[in-house]
Amino acid sequence: MKPPRTPWQNFPDALIHAGESAVKQHPAYWEAKTGDAVAASFLVNATLNRGQVEKLSTFLRGHHPILVSAHAYEKHGVNAIPEVFADELAKYLDCPVDSGVVQVNVVSHTGADGFSRLARQPAFDGPILPGAEYIMVDDFVGMGGTLANLRGHIESNGGNVIAAVALTGKPHSAKLRLEQRTLDELRKKHGTELERWWQERFGHAFDALTESEARYLVRTADAATIRDRIAAAEQTGNCP
Repeated sequence: MKPPRTPWQNFPDALIHAGESAVKQHPAYWEAKTGDAVAASFLVNATLNRGQVEKLSTFLRGHHPILVSAHAYEKHGVNAIPEVFADELAKYLDCPVDSGVVQVNVVSHTGADGFSRLARQPAFDGPILPGAEYIMVDDFVGMGGTLANLRGHIESNGGNVIAAVALTGKPHSAKLRLEQRTLDELRKKHGTELERWWQERFGHAFDALTESEARYLVRTADAATIRDRIAAAEQTGNCP
């Protein structure tokens, strides 16, 4: 399974609403993460940042986007947080919500290391309105692969993703767009052979990686280690 991706170009930084501890230590977090929509509503309303909503509202002047959430399947159920978060944002932004796009595999990213996240790629399906603008909504942004693949699904089917929002995440992960200097460093360190292997394995070149993904690969000692670690992480497999 090779989910499509598209190069980042001038994509803006994701808007992160709350720190990880505020979200992940909230008493409603686990139930929300495993499918309880009521718990998700408590969590979202407790951690949604009005200042970030205002930033997004200002950014959207002149735009009429659709909010689309990453419906992620976890080991213990469907993560309820992204959809509830999208519904709450819609109330402030007066935007429609598309609930028809869904993740179609289980990748078990929660608590996974970087190579597991890189090896087990989330795939999405569902109708996209050609020519429409979209905002991606997720509960957490780490390396950004889920958002990258959601964007790839939307844009490969004729939509245009203009922004991303996460309830929480690591501050440096807000930068989804791959910087040219990071891309150059990655290619210089690991060479063209690894990029050809990556293209064959994942269906996209290095220019469709997120900034965090690329920097993770740059920090890895050599290309052989990357291939070996990806292969090892693949052994757990994707679940249908």
